[in-house]
Amino acid sequence: MKHSKIPVAQSIVSLCLRKGITQVVISPGSRNAPLTIEFTKNEDIQAYSIVDERCAAFFGLGIAQQTRKPVALVCTSGSALLNYYPAIAEAFYSDIPLVVISADRPAERIDIGDGQTIRQKNVFENHCMYSANLYSEIVPVETITDKHLLQKIVESRRHNEQEINKALNIAIEQNGPVHINVPFYEPLYEMISEKIVTPIHVAPRVIEQEITEEELQPFVDIWNTAARKMVLVGVNPPNVLDQEIIDWLGADPSVIVFTETTSNIEHLDFFTRIDNMIGSLDDEEFKQLQPDILLTFGGMVISKKIKAFLRIYQPKHHWHVDVKKAYDTYFCLNKHFELTPNTFFTSIKGKLSQATSTYKSYWLSVRAKRDQLHTSYIQQMPWCDFKAFDYILSSIPDHSMLQIGNSSAVRYAQLFDINKTLQVYCNRGTSGIDGSTSTAIGAAVATQSPTTLITGDLSFFYDSNALWNTYIPKDFKIIVINNSGGGIFRILPNRDKNTDNFDTFFETTHQLTAKELCTMYGFKYLKATNEEECVVKKDVLYASNTQPTLLEVFTPRKINDEVLLNYFKHIK
Repeated sequence: MKHSKIPVAQSIVSLCLRKGITQVVISPGSRNAPLTIEFTKNEDIQAYSIVDERCAAFFGLGIAQQTRKPVALVCTSGSALLNYYPAIAEAFYSDIPLVVISADRPAERIDIGDGQTIRQKNVFENHCMYSANLYSEIVPVETITDKHLLQKIVESRRHNEQEINKALNIAIEQNGPVHINVPFYEPLYEMISEKIVTPIHVAPRVIEQEITEEELQPFVDIWNTAARKMVLVGVNPPNVLDQEIIDWLGADPSVIVFTETTSNIEHLDFFTRIDNMIGSLDDEEFKQLQPDILLTFGGMVISKKIKAFLRIYQPKHHWHVDVKKAYDTYFCLNKHFELTPNTFFTSIKGKLSQATSTYKSYWLSVRAKRDQLHTSYIQQMPWCDFKAFDYILSSIPDHSMLQIGNSSAVRYAQLFDINKTLQVYCNRGTSGIDGSTSTAIGAAVATQSPTTLITGDLSFFYDSNALWNTYIPKDFKIIVINNSGGGIFRILPNRDKNTDNFDTFFETTHQLTAKELCTMYGFKYLKATNEEECVVKKDVLYASNTQPTLLEVFTPRKINDEVLLNYFKHIK
C-alpha cells in the first residue's frame, strides 16, 4: 500500500483509524494532497469526493448525524476552509462530531501576499470544541546530521501526535466539531511504500456522570407533590428512551409530554402538535396549562409559541437533562442533570409516585376537539402550502427517513400527526436554510434507508450544489414546495407586507423551477400545480426507485399566510 511521504499525514490517518473514524469527505485541492493520498490509499477508509466545501461539510454532517460517530472533512488551504463554517456551527449546536482537517501554508508564508493563504489558525474557535495547530517538517529526517535540529523534529512530531489525539478524543467524548490545521511544505505528492511513523495512541474516555439517591431526593419530593408537570422534548435521534420509560410517562395523570416531529419519541397520550394545542389559548387557559415543573431534554425546540408561553407563564422549577449542556431557554432554569435522559429516568422513576390530577385528562380532551377542527379546516381550505403538506406527509412510506428543510417547511410539519414509523430529522442547531439537501443526502448514504427530503424553494435553490454528488441513492426523493419565494416572511407576526420592497428584500420572490437542475444532475422530475396533480404525482414519486426523483409542488404565493392565520382562529 502506498503512503504519503509526509509523516504528519500518516499520523493523522493512523490515529483516525485507531479511534474508529473511517469515513472522510474530501474536497479536491493541491495543498491537501498528502492527506488525500493517505486517506484514499487506505482500504479501511470510506472516502467521498465532494467538490463544493459547503456541501461537503453538510454531507459529512448527515453521515455523522446517522452513525453518531465522527466524520472527517478534508480541504485545501485558503477560502475553501471558510466554506465549512455553516456546517461547523450546525454541528456545534446540534452536538454532532465532525473533524475538520485543513491543509495550510507554513507559518512564514502567511500574510506575505501568496495566493490562497489566510489566517487559518483557530478560525472556528467560537464554534468548535478544540483547535489543534500542527507543525510541519522542512526536510526528511534521514538527511539530517545536526542533533539539535533532529531533536526539534522529534519534539515537533510529539506535539503533533498529542494535538491530533486530543482533538480526535474531544470530538468523540464531547460530540462536537474540532479543527486540525496542518501546514505542509512542498513537495506534496511524493509517496513511499512503507509507513515511517507509528504515532502514540491515547484512547478517548467517555464517562457518564452518576447521581446518588441523596442528590435525587429533593427533586423526588418536589415531583411527588406537583399536580402539573410538563415534559418538553426537543430534537432527538430515535431510541433515546426505553419503551418502559415512555409508557411510564404516558401513564401519569399529572404529566403532559409535548414532543415535536424531530423528537422521535411517540406515545398515544403524548402531545405531538404543540402549536395546534396552544396557538389559540387565552390568558385564563394559559394559566391552566402553566406547569409547576418543566422537565426538558433533547436539542432545540422548534415551536416559538411554546417558548413564548413558558417565558411568560414560567414554572416554579425547570430541570434540564443532558450530558453536555443546558440552555436557559425559558429564563427559569434551576437544575441541570448531567445524565442521558434514559439514565436519568431509570434512576428516578422508581422513587416517583403519581399525583392525583386532572392535568393530562383535561388537555387530552382539548386535543381531541382540536384534532376534529384540524380535519374540518383542511377539508374546506383552498390549494395552498398547508393542503400540500397534508397530502405529502401522509404519503411517505412506512419505516423510512424523513429529512425536513428549515423555515416554513419544518414549521408546517409540526401541525400534523406524522406517521409514527418514520425517523425525522432537521438541522435545528442553527436553523439555517443552508445545507438541508446536502445533509439529507449524507444521511441517506450513511443508512441506505429510503429517504425523503421535504424542503422549501429558497432552501433548495440555495443548496443546489448538493446535487453535484455521485453518491446519491437511486431511491432518494426530494419534494420542493415552490411558493415563489420566502413564504415564511408573509406569516411572521408583526410583519408589514406593505413595506417598501417587501417582495425583493424580505420575501425574495422568483420564478425559478427545479426542472433544469434535475436534467443536469440526472434526477427524474415531477411537477404538481394543484390538488388533483399532487394526489397523482405523490404516488408516482414513490412508484419507482431506479433514479433519484424530485417532485416540485407549486402553491399560490399570496394566500398561504391567510390560510395559516385563519387555521388558529378555526381550531379555537
